[in-house]
Amino acid sequence: MRVLPWEGRVAIVFLLFAFAFNLIHYEVFRDGRYIAMFILAQLGFLPVSVYLVTVVINQLLGRREKQAMLKKLNMVIGSFFSEVGTGLIRLIAKGESAGRTTGNHFLVGPEWGNAEYSRAHARLKEWDGGIRHTEIDWEALRAFLLAERNFLLSLLGNPNLLEHESFTDLLWAVFHLAEELEHRRSVSSLPESDYEHLVGDIRRVYVLLLSEWLDYMKHLQADYPFLFSLAVRTNPFHPDAKAEVV
Repeated sequence: MRVLPWEGRVAIVFLLFAFAFNLIHYEVFRDGRYIAMFILAQLGFLPVSVYLVTVVINQLLGRREKQAMLKKLNMVIGSFFSEVGTGLIRLIAKGESAGRTTGNHFLVGPEWGNAEYSRAHARLKEWDGGIRHTEIDWEALRAFLLAERNFLLSLLGNPNLLEHESFTDLLWAVFHLAEELEHRRSVSSLPESDYEHLVGDIRRVYVLLLSEWLDYMKHLQADYPFLFSLAVRTNPFHPDAKAEVV
């Protein structure tokens, strides 16, 4: 009995209970025919019971567990944008050749609904990646990412993030950009070809970052209006963004 796993031990205990109750029933009523009919009837409903337990109930429990997991993940995503994401958007947005024009499509506000978020995602898919390396503050970007390296590592070590593939892709993209900048002795005088390589890494980060940021803002608007209010007032695309309520 001890070598069996706990599931096997529980199964044996339940089988013994079933056998004992049927034995007591027979000893009291002496009706073996009824016991046999009852067992056959239960076996007839066994496939339905198995389906209900293994498919329907498990799906309901799994859906509930996934919702709880996503809620925890949204907390992790919130900490990412508070610590890294919003500041990174500001730094990269300065390098857009048409930054002000593009940024206007991401001025999220209380009046936004599903249609506005969908249009912003569509705009992001059409974005031509117009980032000029001459307009990027490379030293500031490098210092910012290296300062947040340990925080990014802690997020990558979170096993729950495996449930959120797109956010995991974003973390890997940001971490790769940080590593690229870290391995250069200086980022102020690189060859043109190297700047273009780094700009390609920045474009990858920017698209993934904005996509997750839009989803995060939508989540805050629906579930945490007080956090959404602050996020709107400090929108990285707003030229006059400030936390004070006016």
